[in-house]
Amino acid sequence: MAILVVGGAGYIGSHTAHALRRKGHEVIIYDNLSTGYTSLADGFELVIGDISDSTKLAQLLTRVDAVMHFAAHAYVGESVENPRKYFQNNVLGSIALLNAVMDSPVRKFIFSSTCAVYGVPARVPMDEDSPRLPVNPYGCSKLAFEFALESYGRGYGLRFVAFRYFNASGADENGKIGEMHDPETHLIPAVFEAIKGKRPGLQVFGDDYPTPDGTCVRDYIHVSDLAEAHVLGLDCIDKGASAALNLGTGRGYSVKEVISTIERVTGRKVPWRLASRRPGDPPALIADPSRAEKLLNWKAKRSLEDIVSTAWKWAERRQ
Repeated sequence: MAILVVGGAGYIGSHTAHALRRKGHEVIIYDNLSTGYTSLADGFELVIGDISDSTKLAQLLTRVDAVMHFAAHAYVGESVENPRKYFQNNVLGSIALLNAVMDSPVRKFIFSSTCAVYGVPARVPMDEDSPRLPVNPYGCSKLAFEFALESYGRGYGLRFVAFRYFNASGADENGKIGEMHDPETHLIPAVFEAIKGKRPGLQVFGDDYPTPDGTCVRDYIHVSDLAEAHVLGLDCIDKGASAALNLGTGRGYSVKEVISTIERVTGRKVPWRLASRRPGDPPALIADPSRAEKLLNWKAKRSLEDIVSTAWKWAERRQ
């Protein structure tokens, strides 16, 4: 198939573009480069444009069979400070993209959603039937678009998969692409910045949570495992199914466990200091990925050590 990867010059979108190509699909990347990088789209046809530009999208949609949408703002803290930015892009912009799709022959749509739609879970691991009660504007904006997909599916026959990511991490094994954010807020690359002296040290936000070592526990999933699930999502749609699916490993690691793994893999000491809790941080977020495993015949196969080693290879290459 020919796939329009919207936001394909970003972290997860670029890895998915490579995974699609490895499976023989044709890829067109569409990105406004507000947070994306031309280097991550190297080797692909790159069209620079905004998701609200229906005229430009209409021309591209005549050339593709499916759309994958990764073009969201994704900083939780920023969404609290500037919710207008998040609802403008993640809701209104995404609806403009969806309407452009509906004005074309394309009826296959894969959406980059998030476990933030669940908010603070009543139980972990979390399955797809957990209540969707987001606690920040970022999660609310993603949930609003999930509602739009569900409504368009019922009303217009759109077939879609919404993938609810847990903590995407790592880099492509070839070392050519990886995580690039400014500012960097994700734990593993933030640790690398601390190791390299690019930040004064890592802050660990709280050590008094009801977890084995008191620090927050998260489900870290390798970005290549995520990307491969997106390719399989196309097969799911081809079978006539629409679904919302968790993408995680089903295994959680605490902040201290991640730091220890990084020290072991890199051979470097991590400078860190304890800070107070951040408001709204749940003690643990762990996926129940069994529905994705069953529907897609997919399973996350890369370990935390794989995540750290590939991310470190990428960080070393970038310096």
